[in-house]
Amino acid sequence: MTTKLKKKQKLRNNEYYDIQAIYDELYDKSTKNHCFKNLVDLIINEQNIMLAYRNIKKNKGSKTKGTNKSTIIDLGKSEPEKLINYVKNRLRNYHPQSVRRVEIPKLNGKTRPLGIPTIEDRLIQQCIKQVLEPICEAKFHKHSYGFRPNRSTHHAMARMMKLTNRHDFQFVVDIDIKGFFDNVNHAKLLKQIWSLGIQDKNLLCIISKMLKAEIKGEGIPTKGVPQGGILSPLLSNIVLNELDWWISNQWETHKTHKEYGNDSNRLRALKQSNLKEVFFVRYADDFKLFCKDRKTAEKMFIATRDWLKARLNLEISPEKSKIVNLKRHYSEFLGIKLKQWKKGDKYVIRSHMTDKAIKNCKENLKDKIKNMQKYNSVESVYEYNSAVLGMHNYYSMAVCVNCDFNRIAFDVDRTLKNRTKNIASNKGNKNKAYIKYYGSYNRKIIFVQGIALYPIPAITTRTIKGFKQATCNYTEEGRKIIHDKLQSISKNVLEYIMSNPAKSRSAEYNDNRISLYVGQQGKCFVTGEYLKIGQMHAHHKIPKSLGGTDDYDNLVFVTDIIHTLIHATTEATIKECLKNLSNCIINYSRLNKFRVLVGNCEIVENK
Repeated sequence: MTTKLKKKQKLRNNEYYDIQAIYDELYDKSTKNHCFKNLVDLIINEQNIMLAYRNIKKNKGSKTKGTNKSTIIDLGKSEPEKLINYVKNRLRNYHPQSVRRVEIPKLNGKTRPLGIPTIEDRLIQQCIKQVLEPICEAKFHKHSYGFRPNRSTHHAMARMMKLTNRHDFQFVVDIDIKGFFDNVNHAKLLKQIWSLGIQDKNLLCIISKMLKAEIKGEGIPTKGVPQGGILSPLLSNIVLNELDWWISNQWETHKTHKEYGNDSNRLRALKQSNLKEVFFVRYADDFKLFCKDRKTAEKMFIATRDWLKARLNLEISPEKSKIVNLKRHYSEFLGIKLKQWKKGDKYVIRSHMTDKAIKNCKENLKDKIKNMQKYNSVESVYEYNSAVLGMHNYYSMAVCVNCDFNRIAFDVDRTLKNRTKNIASNKGNKNKAYIKYYGSYNRKIIFVQGIALYPIPAITTRTIKGFKQATCNYTEEGRKIIHDKLQSISKNVLEYIMSNPAKSRSAEYNDNRISLYVGQQGKCFVTGEYLKIGQMHAHHKIPKSLGGTDDYDNLVFVTDIIHTLIHATTEATIKECLKNLSNCIINYSRLNKFRVLVGNCEIVENK
């Protein structure tokens, strides 16, 4: 659920900054194979730059420091005009700053290298990504699901289920590319970008410099796409998009000499040919091919291995790449293992969590329990509950996941009881989230800090739905599917806020004004009256003179009269304001809270 909301919010951000029409046009032209020559002009568009700031501000990694120690907080202190000029000046003669290298532990004991650009370079990458994404989305294959808007692991799994359950593709070719992100050929990638119609030589030069950004302590890379850069997921999809279409053209999208009235007639004709019937599902660099017989699977395995080497200079891992007969063995994909079991006269898929996923969940939950014992705080309880809910939400797509979580619960139960015996109780409150997700759970509930711990075995399986291909950020039809139009918000007022930033204020303050207006549904927080142009103010709850910040949580939109009333110190001013508000319903509790925060006395409500 969280993921969907974030996606909707990003789409709304495009609309707030009045740049959606530009992205729509890029998408439409790309579907018609247009060649784009002057994309840098769009990248340094003021609205695109401020939208980029907004989009990266809420990312968890926005406060992660690069080699220059700066974070999003430092960027937010700049005035919008200075931020815009900074990006424009950097892109005139772009030279990336060095990248910080971090080693992330993997489940198998090895580490994954992560490259963290400076926050300034991440902002520039976001500016580029926003312009390139609609162009690439028009060219990407519909069965590529990783790192793309609105798509998820659940959609990839739904596609796999459909191929094996409904169409009986028994043989799966598992392909594992050896060190994919570390072995991408830079020259080949730039040619692939050009072939998509992105033919702005200035932009290609900038991307080339990004790929060759110095890794601090290791030097300049000659190949690979750094994991950790904002642009990297899009670039990796561009690399493998050529593979997607090559596999698809073997069967699914193969062009026939004769025109057929419908797709079923075309497929019937294809089956009479010598072509290999094969379909694929890809999530990032993890992909599978589906065939109906072993002979076809063996041919596709060899052909794909050779194609990767010849065209992309990538090798497959011989240990992890194999052909799996689903009626005899499990095939693993995205933390789930699947196998066909006979049910009556047909075979159906049974799916479990992989052994590695089960082990990871156990270790994660035990760490959260240890954390609860150590700190015994409300925050540590919420962290534990969040972990349980997240696991349930993800793995609920497995048909036999109940058995897996019963096993996890059995192994974790001793740790839970021993480490919470001095802090747990039988009494407490079930919040709305608990009632919503676990209200029917009727076994013993453990309370810590008065909060009900989410029960590990109480997972319910759910049917996952395939991706609706009409869903798209860059068409009106697609956006209608994604979210309902915002209500109670005046587009004129919103446009005014965007086009009239507060002078001498930070980028963060001006950006948060937009969020505030939408978050408050265009209404004053104290009176509930609709806000009007020239009669509204984004008030600092704790004044900056007293240490307040431009953070979203420290701001609130009120009418100008309420703002005057919050700061009023003389009886005459207070009376005059109250007189002007005689037709409004004032929330005195909120009003007085804000008055106390700025150092004023409370106002007694006249009843």
